[in-house]
This record gives sequence, C-alpha cells and structure tokens, in this order.
Amino acid sequence: MEPLELIEKFYPPGSLSLRLLTEHSRLVAGKALETAGKVPHLAPDPDFIFEASMLHDIAIFLTGAPSIGCHGDKPYICHGYLGREILENAGLPRHALVAERHVGVGITAGDIRTHGLPLPARDMTPRSIEEIIVCFADKFYSKGGKTPAREKPVEEVRRSIARYGEDKLAVFDGWLRLFGHF
Repeated sequence: MEPLELIEKFYPPGSLSLRLLTEHSRLVAGKALETAGKVPHLAPDPDFIFEASMLHDIAIFLTGAPSIGCHGDKPYICHGYLGREILENAGLPRHALVAERHVGVGITAGDIRTHGLPLPARDMTPRSIEEIIVCFADKFYSKGGKTPAREKPVEEVRRSIARYGEDKLAVFDGWLRLFGHF
C-alpha cells in the first residue's frame, strides 16, 4: 500500500494542504520509527507505523483550517474520526483507528460529553503500541507556523498538553518514560 497514492485522491496537486500534510506526515513517520526502535521488546510493526504515520491526518481537508490550506466545514478536532471514516472506506481498518485515536493524547467518551466536543461519544484513545507511537510522535511537529519542520522540545510539548489537564499530561509523561525520555 502506498500512502501517498491514497492521500493524492483527496488533495489537489501542488496545494498548500498537500505540501504541509506530506511534510508533517514524513516528519511524524521518522519520529515514530525512531521511537519504535526504542521498544523492540514490544514488537511494534515498522511498516504499519510508517503507513499509519503517513495517513493519520488524511482528513484535515474536511476541516476549516485556512492557515494550512484546508477549507472544509468541520472543526479541526473532527479530523481524527473523519480520517477513520476515509480509511475504513479504503479498507484500512487498523490505519483508521490510528487516525481516530491520535488527537491530543487521545480523547475519552467522558471528555467528549464533559466538554461538548463535536465528536461521536466514544473512546478515542490509542491502545495498540503502534497507535501510541504515532500519537506520541505527532505531538512533536506542527503543520503550520513558521517552522513546521522543527521538532518541538519535550518541555514545549508537555506545556501544550498540560493545558488540557493533569490527566492528559500524566498519559504523555507515561509515554516519555516508556520511550526512555526520563
């Protein structure tokens, strides 16, 4: 399976959204494969991790994020579950779960109800080691801004996640320990 062939079905050639998506996805894939190498005892699947990293944000075009060339009508937070729908329709159910579960450090059904998020009320937290690795790697790169290719330092990522609660930061800190960051 060639991830770019699928992505190009949804993005105009030469578009800002395609350029930023593919750049971001390649960076996430590199970080994810590096991270997978730190936990060989958990037997992560590197081929799947690469493919899922490339496809995790496939649905951003459906969202209203004009700064990254996306002019859809859905809030950006919806790109995870919308990506799941696209990837399930493409016959990629495992990849679909990565897309849905990579937002933040995962979103619980309780989070969705408590905060009135415009998402289906179901658990969207990463479970498999591959889902966790892609979600973790994604936190280190932005799609927009002046320097999307810059890897964010761990403390910057932690500050960003802490805005969503100590419980979310505890999840990320657990991943940092798992992947040998402290």
